[in-house]
Amino acid sequence: MAASIVEQAHAHYDPGCPYEIPLPEASLFALLDDAARLYPTRTAIDYFGATTTYQAIHHQVLCAAQVLSEAGVSKGDVVAIALPNCPQAFVVFWACMRIGAVAAQHNPLAPAAEVKGQLERHGGRVAVVWEKSVEAYPLDGSTSIEQVFTVDISAHMPTGHRFLLSLPVAKARETRAQMRGEVPAGTRSWDRAVAAASPLPDATPHASVEDRAVILHTGGTNGVPKSVPLTHLNIGANVNQNVFWVWKLHEGAETFLSALPYFHAFGLTLLLCCAVRLAATQLVLPKFDAELTLEAMRRRPVTFMPGVPPMFERILLAAEKAEQPLSSVRWSVCGAMPLSGALARRWEEYTGGAIIEGYGLSETSPVSCGSPLSPNRRHGVLGLPYPSMEIRLVDLEDPSRDVEDGEAGEILLKGPNVFSGYLDAPEENAQVFTEDGWFRTGDVGVNENGYIVLSDRKKELILSGGFNVYPTQVEQAIRTMPEVEDVAVIGLPAGDAREEVTAAIILKNAAEALSLDQVRAWAERVLPHYALPRRIEFILDLPRNQLGKVQRRLVKEHIISRLRGK
Repeated sequence: MAASIVEQAHAHYDPGCPYEIPLPEASLFALLDDAARLYPTRTAIDYFGATTTYQAIHHQVLCAAQVLSEAGVSKGDVVAIALPNCPQAFVVFWACMRIGAVAAQHNPLAPAAEVKGQLERHGGRVAVVWEKSVEAYPLDGSTSIEQVFTVDISAHMPTGHRFLLSLPVAKARETRAQMRGEVPAGTRSWDRAVAAASPLPDATPHASVEDRAVILHTGGTNGVPKSVPLTHLNIGANVNQNVFWVWKLHEGAETFLSALPYFHAFGLTLLLCCAVRLAATQLVLPKFDAELTLEAMRRRPVTFMPGVPPMFERILLAAEKAEQPLSSVRWSVCGAMPLSGALARRWEEYTGGAIIEGYGLSETSPVSCGSPLSPNRRHGVLGLPYPSMEIRLVDLEDPSRDVEDGEAGEILLKGPNVFSGYLDAPEENAQVFTEDGWFRTGDVGVNENGYIVLSDRKKELILSGGFNVYPTQVEQAIRTMPEVEDVAVIGLPAGDAREEVTAAIILKNAAEALSLDQVRAWAERVLPHYALPRRIEFILDLPRNQLGKVQRRLVKEHIISRLRGK
């Protein structure tokens, strides 16, 4: 009998990495309790040079938990959080974990209409939001929100920084406008409330490991908004999976770059939770900016960097330009979109460290596969199934039939980090779970001796000449052209249920000419004939989500709209 994918994967695990991880027995708050008890004087947060120890931030969290409790929030209630990365975002999240409230993480830049739909799904009555986000959380009865706490994200910056922001000069006004916003009547200052509060009484009950901890929001490739609830067990299990996987990180000795948004699953688990599990220092940035990152790293060198390919590319270019070494960065984890082998090699050569890739979804808390740390790690793959994960690749039309090794199939997952279903979406849940409990990811992969490779969304596959075309493969081929800055590949309707492989291209030099024949000639060196583009369209920018991942659905809508207008 052929070995299962998981059995094949185990042969490539790093020595000492377990096949099964211990499952958490307490709520997530135990992570912060342990960090504050074992490493009380270690810096937890560095925010533009202003630092807070684990002991001090633990105290702030307990005071914040009391604020939420006095606002009527109790175990199981939902708190809407709409904040960029900042100390207050850390504090309110962990305050929710302490009292057993559910932290509903919202993109602070999301439009009001999108937020309204999210609020309708989870029904939270209390919101803690950035001043610039407050208009999306009105107190007029149009949503479930009854109380709003506003956050000034400059409040925890060093005194000198805040003084410079107050100066009556153009640069200060511009920065102030980016960080601050008008606060409507009826809202309360979060920082003032926390500063005036006493710590939550020790006798207050904790959440159970099976209780809901977080709600994340995802649109998927079909644009249908969905809310993803995750339990303390889901996230805690994924914390353990990540810590055992990146086993060379040392407790109480690491500095994490915290530029991935906390409100996204990737940032929430690796930064809000894994960093605390390891009692790491977080170098916190409210938004990603390569120059700002390098400036912060000169002050406090980073040892571990989770990110997405555009982040690594921009940091590398800025560091090379500034001739700033990045030798402190020993380990990096890349996710959300494919990392090219060329960029991975450049990063490792410049830093002297290792970069590995991970694969996951909000629904899996999020990481479910990853490349090992060993020297024979592979770039450009989704990786090996994590410890305690089960995985199948099944026929794209028949999820009851497993495909053969080397054949493309939909990725199905089981594990302690996998959610149990979307909020108030019984029809959707019936579609994404098989009768025997496997989660259908909608992603397509191929098993190569335990490594999962070639991922595309099932709904983004292109039917051309009777064959399935994988957009990622075509993009990887075209992206190597010297003239191409970036590309997204989509399928345009061509009649008779056929689609036309179309490449939306950003040129490095808009003045240069690039023909369809040139693109096809370049790509046919590595692609079968049916996968070659039949059309190219030139665009100036690609729509991306908050992590920088290209939204092919929006590219397709834009191109179709443009063609109809011709």
